[in-house]
Formats: sequence, C-alpha cells, structure tokens
Amino acid sequence: MLNMEVNIDPSELQPLGEFDFEKNFNHLAARKWMEENWQKSFIFSIIYFILIFGIQHFMKERRPFNLRVPLALWSFSLTLFSFIAAWRIWKQMAFLLLTKGFKRSVCSQSFYVHPVSKLWMYLFAISKLVEMGDTLFIVLRKKKLTFVHWYHHLLSMVLSWYGYKNMSIAVGWNAALNLVIHSVTYFYYTVTAMGIRVPRSIAMLITTAQMVQMTGFVIINIFVFFWKDDKLCQTTWLILFLSLGLYTTLLALFCNFFAKRYLSGTQKSKCN
Repeated sequence: MLNMEVNIDPSELQPLGEFDFEKNFNHLAARKWMEENWQKSFIFSIIYFILIFGIQHFMKERRPFNLRVPLALWSFSLTLFSFIAAWRIWKQMAFLLLTKGFKRSVCSQSFYVHPVSKLWMYLFAISKLVEMGDTLFIVLRKKKLTFVHWYHHLLSMVLSWYGYKNMSIAVGWNAALNLVIHSVTYFYYTVTAMGIRVPRSIAMLITTAQMVQMTGFVIINIFVFFWKDDKLCQTTWLILFLSLGLYTTLLALFCNFFAKRYLSGTQKSKCN
C-alpha cells in the first residue's frame, strides 16, 4: 500500500513559471508505479551485470565495433536531458536556498511535488536505468571497463528508485548536482565520440568535479545524520546508511581512479 504522507510547507510550492506539461504530470501515479515496481531495479541490475560481462567475454576474440555515430547521438541526448533537468530542478533549489535556507533545501520533499521539478525528479530516477546503456558502448568497443563504472551505474539505479519511492530527503541536492556534472560529462563524451581531441586537463577537471560531487553528497548525509530527529527532516536509518555507504565508496573509487589515471606511477596517492 502506498504511503502518501509527506511533510511539505505550502510556501515551498509557490509558482515558479512551470510549463503545462510539467504542471500536468501526475506525480501521485508516478510514485505509485515506483512503489509497486522499484524492486525490479534488482532484476535490472542482475540482467545488467550478466549482460555486460557476457558481451565482454563474447567480444574477447572479436574486433571492436566502431559505433562513433551512435555513441555521439546517445551522449548528446543525455547531455540535453541532463541540462534541461538540471535547469528545472535548480529553479526550485534556488528558490528554497534564497527563501528557506540550506537546511530546508536539504530536508524538503517539495522537489517531488512542485509543478516545476516533479516531472524531472521522476525522470532523474528513471534515467539511472537508461544510463546503463553507457556500458554497452564500452564493452562493444572493447574499451577498458573499470569497477567504478559498473559499480556506480548499478547501485545508483537501485538507490535512486528506492529514494524516489520513499520521497527521500536530500535527493533534491543529489539530482541537482548530479545532473550538472552529467551535462558536462556527456557533452565531453559527445565531443570525443565525434573524433575531436580534448585536452587531458579537461578530463582531469571532469573527474575532479565528480570527486567534489561525491564529497558534497557525503557532507550532506552527515548533516542529515545530525538533523534526522527534526520532524521536518526525517529519514530512516536504512536510507541514511545506504546513501552514506554508496557515496563514501564512490568517493574512494573515483579518487583512486584519478590517482591511477592522471598521477605518475612514482607519486603516492593521497586518496588511499
């Protein structure tokens, strides 16, 4: 049975220039669907895991596919989605920061129901399943498949679906930051897929931004830990544990990836 109880200050739902298709989006039906289907994220995860390593094994003795055009189109479509979704969610985020302060921007569930952001929060959760397609391009082109790549795709999807089902707090910040980083990251993938050489420093900056993002998520979860007894900032120990665990491990993995890829072998990683 769907628990529709939320704790939202009506003043957080002021009109912010929403479009009709956003305003008409039925967030109650979307949440009901997620409540009934979020467990399928585990099935998708198992299929994803078997598929990518199965294809990788299949491609072992075969020539890699080129796939430059499909990859460029795929990456550009995700660039466009991430940019638009970031713009709409940040509209509500900026309103909360300016009128309610940082704590309320973290604790507010208004992102799930506000006419501007409610559609994009749902699509953000769904996009975590779509983004698993990134890995198919890697294994079909016989590029190096890193642990951090498939680990973050797999667990982010499960946690995003579970978080949307529960209208978890702090996910507004999660979506707002992640979509901005993805806008840049997928644009980088689009450009490189087109055969345009990009300076190594740009790739370093993108990885650094991902580490900063994970650091931000860890810090926000620490704030939530201290605020969780506030009736306007309630969460469960399970969600807090899963979220903090995921972003702490991702921070360590991205840090290790940065050290191995961009620092010389003679330098010791300060991330270990």
